[in-house]
Amino acid sequence: MKLNLVCTASALLAATLLLAPSGPTLAQSSDTSAKQDIKNAGTDTKNATKKTAHSVAKGTKTAAEKTKEGTKTAAEKTKQGTKTAASKTKAGTKKVVHSTASGTAKTADKVEDKTAPKPPNQ
Repeated sequence: MKLNLVCTASALLAATLLLAPSGPTLAQSSDTSAKQDIKNAGTDTKNATKKTAHSVAKGTKTAAEKTKEGTKTAAEKTKQGTKTAASKTKAGTKKVVHSTASGTAKTADKVEDKTAPKPPNQ
């Protein structure tokens, strides 16, 4: 059994040495792998940058559209508020003018009675 185990271990070691690549081939393989890793990292960075830029552009466009909508709504509300205020001011002014005119007419009647020339007493 011991002999069989030693033979198997020797055979395994021999097979490993025969199938293993030589030193420079292994280093070259690592170098190619490192180059490819750098290329992949560069490509990944490029793709991430593009994706981020597209997302930022979309967000900016959405923000601009929402700002435009908000500005339009605010302008319409301001316009309506201005019309309402003008109408209320007009109605209030009309009421004050009528009240003033009425008060002036009453006062004029009172003053007229007092300032009218009196007929001479006989």
